[in-house]
Amino acid sequence: MATIMTKNRQARKVVSKDGEQVVEFTPKASEEGKDPLNELMNQAQAAYMSYLQAHRKVAAAYQERQHQGEQAFKEIEERVANTCAQAMEEASEALQKAEQEAAEAYKEAKRRADQLYQESGRQALRARQETVDRAWAETSGTSERIWRIFQGETET
Repeated sequence: MATIMTKNRQARKVVSKDGEQVVEFTPKASEEGKDPLNELMNQAQAAYMSYLQAHRKVAAAYQERQHQGEQAFKEIEERVANTCAQAMEEASEALQKAEQEAAEAYKEAKRRADQLYQESGRQALRARQETVDRAWAETSGTSERIWRIFQGETET
């Protein structure tokens, strides 16, 4: 602390390490007891010092309150960010699961469609073969009847 004396020997300024200027009043010992005005001045100076000290305490309390508010805001912001990130992660997982289920459903539907196609193809080939076989049997039977009629054999 640096001390600076003023012209009035009763007051001096004291500068602290953090740069605050504090006024300290030191009354003259000889005049203190004699002069009621001097006594009033000393009381006023003491009250002023108390006021300055209270003012610093109030400012410090306001700063602390502001710091606490900022801290609370940061904590809330962090919690909200974490909640949001968690929700986004869950949404991403749900999307991946839905895509996987859709892909599996597509594969299953494609497999069933392929089975249906194969079965329909086999049925169509079987029906074709049966129709060809019946047509051949009829053609063959008709040819035999025509040949028998041609040879004079009659059918009754």
